[in-house]
Amino acid sequence: MCLSRCLAALCLPASLLAVAPASAQEPPREIVLPVENVRYDYAQVLSVRPVYQILRTTSMEQVCDSREPAISATLARVMNAVRNKAAPTQGQNCRMEPVAKEHRRTIAYDVDYMYRGSKFRTRMDRDPGNRLRIRISISPHPFD
Repeated sequence: MCLSRCLAALCLPASLLAVAPASAQEPPREIVLPVENVRYDYAQVLSVRPVYQILRTTSMEQVCDSREPAISATLARVMNAVRNKAAPTQGQNCRMEPVAKEHRRTIAYDVDYMYRGSKFRTRMDRDPGNRLRIRISISPHPFD
């Protein structure tokens, strides 16, 4: 008898849970993301400044000093060209020297622009010209 009462006590809550009304069971909540409100417009470009990368290289070049007295530059070039064809190293002191060179390369553009009375700045990979196409997206803050 005690066993049947204990079993009934254990089975009763399980049977109550099994026959819970349909209104107590909620369907799974679906997260709905709103469609983003996007439009495009043009802004006036105020200034464009290139951003440079400076590359420094060092190479070895042959430098030759001539032992002759100074002559005018044009005449000297002609005479040296003729002399070098006949005897390339005659009368010259040649040596290898390191020569440093700098190359400047544009990597981006800093662009200042104005849209509806407000100034903005961005970095772009190209020069936009006089006007800049901008993407405008406005949405409420999700936690308010």
